[in-house]
Amino acid sequence: MDTNNGSSTTDFILLGFSDQPRLERIISGVVFIFYIVTLVGNTTIILVSYLDTQLHTPMYFFLSNLSFLDLCYATSIIPQMLVNLWGPTRSITYGGCVLQFFFALDLGATECLLLAVMAYDRYAAVCQPLRYRVIMHPQLCQKMVLTAWLGGLGSALTVCSLTLKLPRCGHREVDNFLCEMPALIKMACVYSKVIEITVFALGVIFLLAPISLIFISYGVITQAVVRIKSKARWRKVLNTCGSHLTVVTLFYGTIIYMYMKPQNSSSQDEGKFLTLFYAIITPTLNPLIYTLRNKDVKSAVKRILHVEKWSAKS
Repeated sequence: MDTNNGSSTTDFILLGFSDQPRLERIISGVVFIFYIVTLVGNTTIILVSYLDTQLHTPMYFFLSNLSFLDLCYATSIIPQMLVNLWGPTRSITYGGCVLQFFFALDLGATECLLLAVMAYDRYAAVCQPLRYRVIMHPQLCQKMVLTAWLGGLGSALTVCSLTLKLPRCGHREVDNFLCEMPALIKMACVYSKVIEITVFALGVIFLLAPISLIFISYGVITQAVVRIKSKARWRKVLNTCGSHLTVVTLFYGTIIYMYMKPQNSSSQDEGKFLTLFYAIITPTLNPLIYTLRNKDVKSAVKRILHVEKWSAKS
């Protein structure tokens, strides 16, 4: 059997739901709308967190990084997806596929770690309120975010290098909307035990370990919330923690189901819909969840708009 990869300049074909053109037209419209909401929502959070001094806290520092992650993640995937859905061809260059694969892994792994960091921040805020500023000092926050970014980068380099070395035997069709690991592994014409072990190990490090720490943090937070007598503070804690927990459930739920189960245990169409959910819908919902449930962000937006309106009149 010829196990050559073929020319590295050969285009790949992203199949998507090419056998269901009507469904693809609906999907393309939904994806476009969600992308616009993603751009507006996450950009708003970044700008508001930067412009409003009252939001210069660890929580909004982490939230700004999460919004930046979501912007980069969506932009690395959606424009190419829309070009393929609207254009006459469904091809993506080898280099474009590699970049899309790398950034999706890098940003996804970074978000796994960042959400765990945010859970620790909520633990410190609720359970150690008098020492919160001392514990979550700016240097520590920056180091935690840098660690998340470097951890995501390391995992992406490892998985990409192993996956792209797999022989494809001339296969060019990627049975998905984007170049992601499960679809690229299925293109290979040989089985790799190394990749299976590596992916499982990284899944434990970047998925199971962080989600376990998050659950432990929220277990302690729940005990602290029960003891809170002030209804106003009780509501504020539930709003901020509830927003983060909702985002964690949406993101980790789909990612763990997608990557930690046997690859042949579900239909390919199910995998495509899961990909659409965590790649398209989750980055859109994150800013909506945080802004709709967070009075601080809504108040900051009103203050900024009021100042701009007052400046325009004067």
